[in-house]
Amino acid sequence: QVQLVESGGGSVQAGDSLRLSCAFSGHFSKCMGWFRQAPGKERETVASIENDGTINYADSVKGRFAISLDSVNTLYLQMNSLKPEDTGMYYCATKGRIHCTTGVTNFDYWGRGTQVTVSS
Repeated sequence: QVQLVESGGGSVQAGDSLRLSCAFSGHFSKCMGWFRQAPGKERETVASIENDGTINYADSVKGRFAISLDSVNTLYLQMNSLKPEDTGMYYCATKGRIHCTTGVTNFDYWGRGTQVTVSS
């Protein structure tokens, strides 16, 4: 059974930094990502890692956020120069092995999220 647990969220001021962590277990796919959802808005992809190791970022976070995966079982999102528009619930997710290797867009397993609030 795949499980993902996010941590590291909080309330910060604009310009501050946070590092989110996602501890996962029962996972065998290289495809992982961070997503966020602000109140009243649709969920959006923040950063993702593809099966071949390619990393993608939303235009709004390029140059400020960095996704990384350690060699054991944790996915990170380093967030620098935070802005009020970065506020939202942040989720990590992964694809099953078949979906990852065949390029299916949808992610299969999700954590419950960690809240990030950035005030001006």
